[in-house]
Amino acid sequence: MTSETEKRIIVLEETIAHQAKTIEELSDQLTEQWKVVEQTRAKLDRLTERFLSLEEQSLDAPAITRPPHY
Repeated sequence: MTSETEKRIIVLEETIAHQAKTIEELSDQLTEQWKVVEQTRAKLDRLTERFLSLEEQSLDAPAITRPPHY
């Protein structure tokens, strides 16, 4: 192998190693972001259930009317 070919192979290997590291880092970040999305979705579901429950309770409450002394 010529020296030029060896240099090109080294550059390619370095590039591949850098890309593999970047892909691994991005995968880790994506995993963390997915956890945040799932937590946010769960909170939204709980808040939606709570809101609907409160809304149902308010529908069951008697209507606000004027006090009899008016």
